[in-house]
Order: sequence, then C-alpha cells, then structure tokens
Amino acid sequence: MRLIFMGTPEFSVPALDRLINDGHEIAAVYTQPPRPSGRGKKDRPSPVHASAVSAGLEVRHPQSLKTDEVQQNFEDLQAEAVVVAAYGLLLPQTVLDMPQYGCLNIHASLLPRWRGAAPIHRAIIAGDKQTGISIMQMEAGLDTGPVLSQRALQIGLNDTTGTLHDVLSRLGADLIAEALAHIDILSATTQPNTGICYAAKIDKAEARIDWSEPAKVIDRKIRGLSPFPGAWSDLNEERIKFICSAVSRHEGTIGVAGEIVGDGLEIACGHGSIKITQIQRVGRSVQCIEDCLRGFPIEKGERFV
Repeated sequence: MRLIFMGTPEFSVPALDRLINDGHEIAAVYTQPPRPSGRGKKDRPSPVHASAVSAGLEVRHPQSLKTDEVQQNFEDLQAEAVVVAAYGLLLPQTVLDMPQYGCLNIHASLLPRWRGAAPIHRAIIAGDKQTGISIMQMEAGLDTGPVLSQRALQIGLNDTTGTLHDVLSRLGADLIAEALAHIDILSATTQPNTGICYAAKIDKAEARIDWSEPAKVIDRKIRGLSPFPGAWSDLNEERIKFICSAVSRHEGTIGVAGEIVGDGLEIACGHGSIKITQIQRVGRSVQCIEDCLRGFPIEKGERFV
C-alpha cells in the first residue's frame, strides 16, 4: 500500500521498519521537529526522523497540521492509509478523512482502558495484570475510535515501563502489519462505554516517593516510572532515583517509613518494605545496588525523605 507514517519516539521505530520491510510504499514520514537535547542543547532529530532518513524517506515535521498549506501537501501524497504511532500532534478531521482507509493508530493499551499519553506508565502504577496493543481507526476524540484488532500482554512482577515499552513496540509493529495485510476484511468494533480511564501525562511532581504508602504501591510507582522520569527520594540531601525494586516478604510495620531496615537497600514503607535493586545518583549512570554501595555506603537506620 501507499502509506504515510506519523510517529516520533523510539516506540514508533519498529513499526516504521516493519512497514518498509513488508514492501509498503512510504510516501512520507511525519514527525515532531528537532528539539534541543543533550548537554549542549543542540537540536536533535527524533528517533523516527533519524530512522526515516537512514531509509532514504522524505521527512516532514510541521509545527501544526491545521494550516491549508500543510493539509494540501498532505493530500497531494495520495496515501491509501496513514499509520500513526505516538506522533504527538492531534490530527484534524480534514486530515483524518483524506486517506481511503483512514488513519490507523498503534496504541499501547487495551482500549478503552488507558486512553491518552502515558498508558504503559499508568498500567504498571495502577497494578494492572495485563496491557497490550490496540490498532484503532482514528477519529477526532482522544483514542475514542473503533478498534480493528487487539493483543494482550501479561505484566510481570518485575516489569518496568522500560521493559514493557520494548515488548509492546515490537508487538505494535506486528499487529499493524497484520491489520494492513487484512485491511479489506477487518471489522471495526466500537469501544464500550464502560471501563474507560485516562492515562494522563506523567508529571515530574508525582515522582517523589511517599514512604507512608504500602510497599506494593511504592514498588509499582518505582517500576512504572522506570527508567523515566524515575521515582525519587532524598537521602542526606542527595536525590536518589530508584530504577528497579521488589516487594520484601516482610509484612506489617517494619520501622519508620523511609528508614533503611535491611541489608543491601531494604526500606521500610507504611506497610511492609521494599528492596531496591538498581538506583541512579545525580549525574551518574544506573547501578545495581551492590556496585553502588561499594563507593557510596548507606547504613541501617538512615532514612529517605
């Protein structure tokens, strides 16, 4: 098929690669404009932009899709379908109506649960047992369109947003490839009116750990915010990010909330305790707790706040 691809982050790259490998004609790739990044704050292209250039594809990055000129340029591409994966701009109804087969969105949740910007983070933080990929026929509402196909994925006790992101990214590539291969026979299913919830964008302010919460809640927050933005707490006026954790077998009240109560890095919570397995200090790379403690001793009785 002749397609337009619209995506921006690393999550979207496997889908673009899969469509190219499957022999689809990519008329153009739309992505977010280059943004300042890194220590030098130089403008850097998005992962999708870099991948598209490497494949020799035309890349467009308009600030908006609402102008007549941008919409005319879009229509001139004469795409049969548009594939969207975490693009970052709302598509006006005029654009949604242009392709013969419409605009198909790769969404990282089992719609209607977790519509919105941060479905992977929110699923882990909420303690969901499963997540998945939905291929949705886009309409003007926020992830409200009918679903063409879905595939579920179990969330493990050790999964983080980082690990699920990579698996779901590949799953999304597989599912969109299947959807396009059977586009003429797929039937769209209207999303139910029950079970709807929204995955609000992660606010950095919510990343601070409240140690008075139960261990299982804190563990889910740590894993849900890993690797970015990272759940954090202060120890002796130094901010520490927690990257991986596990709920300890201890139950009840172990000590003062935030207090280090066990070897390695076991920390008391409002109920139970958690063991931290990976952390990140400011300006340093992620370390397993054993390596970190060799040069950064933390003693029992010290307390995170």
